[in-house]
Amino acid sequence: MKYNDFDLKNWKELDINVDSLWLIDQRKKSGKHSNIYHGNFIPQIPNQLIRRYTLQNEIVFDPFLGSGTTLYECETLSRNFIGFDINDEIIEFVKHQMGKVDAASSINYIIDNCDVSNKKRFKNKIESALNKLGVNRFQFSIMHPPYLDIVKFTDKKEDLSQISDTNKFIDVFMTVVENILFYLEPDRYFSIVIGDVYKDGEVIPLSALIINAVKKNLM
Repeated sequence: MKYNDFDLKNWKELDINVDSLWLIDQRKKSGKHSNIYHGNFIPQIPNQLIRRYTLQNEIVFDPFLGSGTTLYECETLSRNFIGFDINDEIIEFVKHQMGKVDAASSINYIIDNCDVSNKKRFKNKIESALNKLGVNRFQFSIMHPPYLDIVKFTDKKEDLSQISDTNKFIDVFMTVVENILFYLEPDRYFSIVIGDVYKDGEVIPLSALIINAVKKNLM
């Protein structure tokens, strides 16, 4: 099945990055993007992923909304959006940003507070959001979780950024992944955007450890 809007016969003419190493000179700063939040990622990353793995008007889910990077790219690319975060203040900031340029967005989007590691709460929130959009599944998920406790986003004990132990972090994050994949449309894609961590004088290969956990438990 075709999960993007590309004319693949002319793939060489597309502005899609097909390299295994993406070199990005500077982060996109136009539109609603800002750089006021620790840990927000380069907008060009979700832009590439969304165009690669979705069609226009499909739904992208982001369990770590943050300052809204993925949401703003979805709006630019005409994809609908559901986003959760555990931080009430950043949710209010994103709501303000979405009403900043024009009051009526061109896409359908839902953002809400949710501890995505809590299966029962997540189930209630995601099913409510999907029901409002008239569907029961989304087509793609972008996950950009905290890198252990390097940046503590809130003081809530259920916040992943409060977890300093690597094994515990991976266990909790795998619960998040399992919760999300239950609502991902069959045969569709998800992405995890995460880097390694330098902590207490050593490099923790967090990305490799998470990839291994996903393959071991879900593949």
